[in-house]
Amino acid sequence: MYKYWFFIGSFPIRTYSTLFLLAFLLGLGFTIYLAKVEKKSQYIPAWLDLGPILFFGGVIGARIWQVFFFDWAYYSQNPGQIIAVWHGGLSIQGGVVGAIVVGYVYARWKRIPFWTLADMAAPGLLLAQSIGRDADFMNGSAYGSPTGSDFGVLYPVGTIARTQYGDHPLWPSMLWEGQADIILFGLLMVLKLRRWPTGWLFVYYMITYNLVRFFLEMLRGDSPRFLFHWDAAQWTAMPMVLIGVIAGVVLWWMERKEGVPSPAPES
Repeated sequence: MYKYWFFIGSFPIRTYSTLFLLAFLLGLGFTIYLAKVEKKSQYIPAWLDLGPILFFGGVIGARIWQVFFFDWAYYSQNPGQIIAVWHGGLSIQGGVVGAIVVGYVYARWKRIPFWTLADMAAPGLLLAQSIGRDADFMNGSAYGSPTGSDFGVLYPVGTIARTQYGDHPLWPSMLWEGQADIILFGLLMVLKLRRWPTGWLFVYYMITYNLVRFFLEMLRGDSPRFLFHWDAAQWTAMPMVLIGVIAGVVLWWMERKEGVPSPAPES
C-alpha cells in the first residue's frame, strides 16, 4: 500500500486522489464511448456538460454520507477534518445519491429523459467503482475484519488497520467488491444486447450492486455497527435495493401501459 506516488516539494501526490479521479474519468469516457457506439450521439453534449457537475455532486454526497452516516463519532470530535477529503473517507453510496440528485435536476432543466441517462451511466459507474476500490486498498482504508486464519491481507505497520488489529490477516473485502463490480459490469453488457424497459439497466445496477455490498459488508472491520449488527453501508444498501425493486416495477408498468393501444372508438 502506497498512500503517495511522490511529492512536489512538500505537496503530496496521493494515490487515493489520483485513482479516484482516474476512476471518474474512465466511467465518463466509457459512457461517452457507448453513446457513440449505440448511436446515441445526441446525448454526448449533455454528458460533457454533466461531467464536472456529477463529479462535484458525487464528491459532496460521498463526503456527507461518510461524515454523518459512517463515522460521525470521529468527525463530531474532529470537525476540522470534515472537509479533508484528501485524507480519504468518501462513501460511494453517498456519491451515487449525490450524482443522481444533480443528474435529475440537470435532466429536468434540459428536458432530457432522466432514466435514459441513468441507463447510459450504469456500465461506466460499475467500472469506476471497481477502480475506486483499488484506491481504497492503496490508501489502506475500507479494510476487513480478521479472518481468524493465515489467509488475508496483512496491512503494513503505520496503517489504521494494523494499529487496530495488529498482526491478524484481514478479509480483502474491498478487493472482492472491486472484482464483483467487474462481474456485474460484464453481466450488464450482456443484458444490453436485448431491449429492456427504459431505466431497467440502472435498476439492475441499484439492486445487484447493493446486494453484493450488503453481504460483503459482513466482512468489514472498519465500520461501527448498529441495529441487527449492520453497519451504515448495509443500512444504506437495503433501502436502495427496495427502491430499485419498486422503481423497476413502476417503470415496467408505465412502459407496458404506454405500449397498449387505445381501444378503437365506437361507430
